[in-house]
Amino acid sequence: MLDDIMIGQYIERDSVVHKSDPRTKILVVMLFIITVFLINTFSGYFILAGFICLAAMISKINLNLIIKSIKPLTFIILFTLVIHLFMTRGGEVLWQWRFLRIEEEGLRLGLFMILRLIFLITFTSLLTLTTSPLELTDGLERLLNPFKRIGVPAHELAMMMTIALRFIPTLLEEAQKIMNAQKARGADFESGNLIKKAKSLIPLLVPLFINAFRRADDLALAMESRCYRGGENRTRMNVLVLSTRDYLIMAISLIYLGLVAILL
Repeated sequence: MLDDIMIGQYIERDSVVHKSDPRTKILVVMLFIITVFLINTFSGYFILAGFICLAAMISKINLNLIIKSIKPLTFIILFTLVIHLFMTRGGEVLWQWRFLRIEEEGLRLGLFMILRLIFLITFTSLLTLTTSPLELTDGLERLLNPFKRIGVPAHELAMMMTIALRFIPTLLEEAQKIMNAQKARGADFESGNLIKKAKSLIPLLVPLFINAFRRADDLALAMESRCYRGGENRTRMNVLVLSTRDYLIMAISLIYLGLVAILL
């Protein structure tokens, strides 16, 4: 289960997507998210699925890795479908048993919602798989810089989000080690009902939280010892510069997703 979580993991490849400016990739993801919520036809979602497959192929990322990111959120996706199936009314009655009833509008809206969740998860996973945490920090900070005039702490927000993403794989690795150690001592994390499984996770969560707070304290001490004082007057080794490739990617994505949203 822990190995299926792909958020925060970066896979290095020699591809056009990896070499692109992080700001370009973030803007394309934002455009994709807007398009996902504008489309209300299954044919439009089919075309968006093709867009994801094309992006994965260009980035040289195995599509199975992207699909793998859906598995940890299977329960949320199925719960969303069930809620819409039984709570949304409208159209022809497709199935009924006592007070439970599934209508045509509930099925349609439920399928739309789970498709939106799947597309959001897979495409944002593709962003983290093709962008290193440092690049993501620089890209977010540069995009948030115009909002500094209204008091938005651009550097601090970008730093917090990147640190959170950066430590997800580390915490997952520690959780896996603790779980293996507990299993060697006879712990059982898989058998029993849902309540029993939740109780069995307590020996895992306590040391994991302790290690997380310890790492946070070590990180704060390391930043203070290096005289870290935020984003003011800071210089960068690698300055972000938008190239012709970035403008071309943004233009193609804008035209493609814009036509899909308008026509479908």
